[in-house]
Amino acid sequence: MKNPTSEMDISQIIEDNRHLIYKVVNSYCSDNNEQEDLIQDIIFQIIKSYERFDHKVKVTTWMYKIAFNVSISYYRKLKTRKKHMVAMSSKMVTIIEEESSGMDEKINQLRKFVQEFDPLNKAILIMYLDGNNHKEISEAMGISVSNVGTKISRIKTQLKKKFKQ
Repeated sequence: MKNPTSEMDISQIIEDNRHLIYKVVNSYCSDNNEQEDLIQDIIFQIIKSYERFDHKVKVTTWMYKIAFNVSISYYRKLKTRKKHMVAMSSKMVTIIEEESSGMDEKINQLRKFVQEFDPLNKAILIMYLDGNNHKEISEAMGISVSNVGTKISRIKTQLKKKFKQ
């Protein structure tokens, strides 16, 4: 039988770090229904793997690793599913875009640019923007600290070029 305190602990950990899950999910899919499915998958995997959690690692690093792994798997499955989907007529659905201020436009541009990165670079950028250090990113992504530094430098260069365009 499971320890009730560990169940309370994991639900509190998820609640305290829900913003982390939302950031990852928002970076990997834009459809609200898919986002809900992905959030549920991530939370399920966090709960499922909590008993094996190594408390030597930061909780957020562990959660990022799970969130990114689940998101990348979900993204791959989604790409496969989309190959078999049939497009609907554009007249069936109309999307109204809201007006946004200059700052909102910059944030929207950044989100668009993040969507263009491959899954690993996207994950690194999200963790970097969230204030994680190179070691934490390295642990979550399973790559060396120096590789993280190199990738961040390249990502910054790419983003600077995109914002100048």
